[in-house]
Amino acid sequence: MNNFATSFKAFQSTVTAAAGQAGQGLSGAVASVDLNSTTSKLSRFSQSLSQTVRERAGTATDITELPQEYLDLERRVDGLKAAHVGFLKVARVYQSETYDYPTLINESVTELGGNIAYNVSFWAAAATKGTQLPQPSVAEKPAEVHKTLPHALSRAAGTAALEVGPSRLSNVLKTYSVAMDSVGTARLIQDEDISKNMVQPWSATLNSSLQAAIKSRQNVKSARISLDACRSTLTHATGGPKQEQARMEVEAAEEKLVNATEEAINLMRAVLENPEPIKNLASMIKAQQAFHARAAEALAAIAGEVDEANVQAEADFRKSRAQ
Repeated sequence: MNNFATSFKAFQSTVTAAAGQAGQGLSGAVASVDLNSTTSKLSRFSQSLSQTVRERAGTATDITELPQEYLDLERRVDGLKAAHVGFLKVARVYQSETYDYPTLINESVTELGGNIAYNVSFWAAAATKGTQLPQPSVAEKPAEVHKTLPHALSRAAGTAALEVGPSRLSNVLKTYSVAMDSVGTARLIQDEDISKNMVQPWSATLNSSLQAAIKSRQNVKSARISLDACRSTLTHATGGPKQEQARMEVEAAEEKLVNATEEAINLMRAVLENPEPIKNLASMIKAQQAFHARAAEALAAIAGEVDEANVQAEADFRKSRAQ
């Protein structure tokens, strides 16, 4: 029993010492907390919240007026953002291959498979044989099926040529099929250029520099509300140390608002003066111009042949009727 009592007393002494050390550590931790700083932050937050509530309720007075230059820039930036959002809603269509693909048609597996692609490439190779034009390769495997209107017309004309069988109409359909396949390829090149050089840069501007300018305006609003809240506190201060503290807080808030306003003005000017949006639009116009030029060239190349076939068909028709 004596040994047990001695051991228990030793254990009790150890626990007591550990508790004392823990208590000292906790006291040190509590002492390290800057209660005055925390209280001050909470007080400023409460003041700003009260100021916001008064402004929304329409009972706030002496609201700080921001510079007219800042207000004008705000309106212009809002307009620039609206322009980007509105234009991109339409321009983003170039990132979707099927934007002009007929939704009501139901192309067969054969039309969407490799047979028509093979025939079109074969006809194109035959049409350029013996000329100075580049010789296209004949597809050996099913080509990638592009769902654009020109490609759909190309496949439809190719299918029709096979269904009609050897004839003048079949030859014309083959010619048209090859031309529209070329137009479809040109359209895909256009879409890729516009997506890369217009849609993506405009989206980046909307999500980066424009967003940064708008965020800086939120900082200005927060600083302005904080200043007005500090001024309200100073107005109701009774004197002594509290009034002096309130005056110092007003000065600090004024400096913060000035700095935030200057930063916002610089950011808004930068995004408004950025020449990239015009450069991007110029790239889009060039891509569209190149596409329409290639399409016109492809159609002009077959117009004479089709017109000649039409004249011959009409002549044969009249001849057959005269007999």
